[in-house]
Amino acid sequence: MSAHVVPKKTYITVWGILMILTVVTALVSRIDLGHLSAIVALAIATGKALLVVLFFMGVKYINQKMTIVVIVAGIFWLAILMVLSMADYGTRLWS
Repeated sequence: MSAHVVPKKTYITVWGILMILTVVTALVSRIDLGHLSAIVALAIATGKALLVVLFFMGVKYINQKMTIVVIVAGIFWLAILMVLSMADYGTRLWS
């Protein structure tokens, strides 16, 4: 089994995007978005996690079908947890 060789430029570009998203997270945290603050923060964090999983963990370059099934199942389960968590958060009675 041969490993996929990723150019250093790709890693540097992804790292730069992660740094930009980190700055965006810090800047957005200073803005009062009301109920959308948690959703925006989770969306940015999900994007950063997706970049790390795809590029640094090499999931983008995997061809094994069972590994892809496990990854898709994990993302599906995460989506279920996020939807249920947001439903709980959205239906709370805040005083």
